[in-house]
Amino acid sequence: MKKFFALFLIAVLSLSLALTGCGGKDSDSSGSSTAPPASSGSSSSGQSSSAEKSDKFNVANIVNGNLGDKSFFDSAEAGLKKLKDDGLIDYKTIELGGRDEDQPKWKDAVIETSESGEYDVIVCGTWQMVDIVYDVAPDYPDQKYLIYDTVVDLPNVVSINYKQNEMGYLCGIFAATLTSCTDFDRINEDKVIGFVGGGDMPVINDFLVGYIEGALAVDSDIKVDVRYTESFVDTALGKELATNMINNSKADVVWGVAGLSGNGAAEAANELDAWFIGVDSDQELTFTGAQAELAKVTLTSGLKNIGDSFIWFFGELKEGKEHWGEELWLGLEVNGVGVVTDKNFKTVPQEVQDATLKARDDLLKGAINVGSAFGDSAVDVAALRNSVRP
Repeated sequence: MKKFFALFLIAVLSLSLALTGCGGKDSDSSGSSTAPPASSGSSSSGQSSSAEKSDKFNVANIVNGNLGDKSFFDSAEAGLKKLKDDGLIDYKTIELGGRDEDQPKWKDAVIETSESGEYDVIVCGTWQMVDIVYDVAPDYPDQKYLIYDTVVDLPNVVSINYKQNEMGYLCGIFAATLTSCTDFDRINEDKVIGFVGGGDMPVINDFLVGYIEGALAVDSDIKVDVRYTESFVDTALGKELATNMINNSKADVVWGVAGLSGNGAAEAANELDAWFIGVDSDQELTFTGAQAELAKVTLTSGLKNIGDSFIWFFGELKEGKEHWGEELWLGLEVNGVGVVTDKNFKTVPQEVQDATLKARDDLLKGAINVGSAFGDSAVDVAALRNSVRP
């Protein structure tokens, strides 16, 4: 009996060791293809499973355009590269081209990337990708998607947006303080600043609300000439509208929030001895070179820091804080937005610099609450515009 028990115990131990050995092979950290990626549907939480299996997230960055735009796509790429350099992600950027003839392949690329099951997160932006993500993402419920500067309301998509109203507030403080410095070059006696927007729509008006509120915080008598191009590529129209506000309304500082159309406002400012504020990226920097004359009149720019928002998001994900299905609005507190404070900014009167930096600090402290064109308590934009009309 004792001999039988001993043999039985040996058999049990042998079986246990065999099972342990099999378990060790399945959890091999070498990334064996026998273990399905999180995005293939092996886990209902997708990214948490991936984080447990690997120290890195695998990311596809789908660019419905090309790198080299010195704006959103380049900012996104810079953020992803920083995350890779820091060892948090591996990523692949897929450039699709931004011409009309390129658009048919955008959706195919999202489908193919989703179908591959290789990626924990598929990144894309902006509003041009909304319908595509709405069409594709429901077919791959375990695949996670990040879309930026727009909103897609689906459980496997996180929408990262930016508090452009906070950025606008800083630009309004800057412009209104500067237009009061009549001893500064190109500044006249009239308290008028300008705004060239790409369209009368909530996202553009969110910039505008902050701009006007910031200006009024400096001087309640400030006037703001607001014009819309209803286009983001009509440089000539942007120039025409800015020319009108500079010549007729005596605006001496103009903020262009209209893409390439806004660049026309920079051309008008250069030719008519006014000043320009850029948007989204550091436009003084992007103008440098072929458009050096426009760089000289660009005193600062409001920034949407796409790359920094990715760094924040993947940091959250690494800590197990998932935001799938959420609509996020990132502001100064995580460097989602900002304002350029070097180069030409350093050449304006000290009081302009100080006022802008103080406003930034106050926003960070929560001492200022900026209105918005979004949400249940959205500002009446038409009424606000009319209240400051020259």
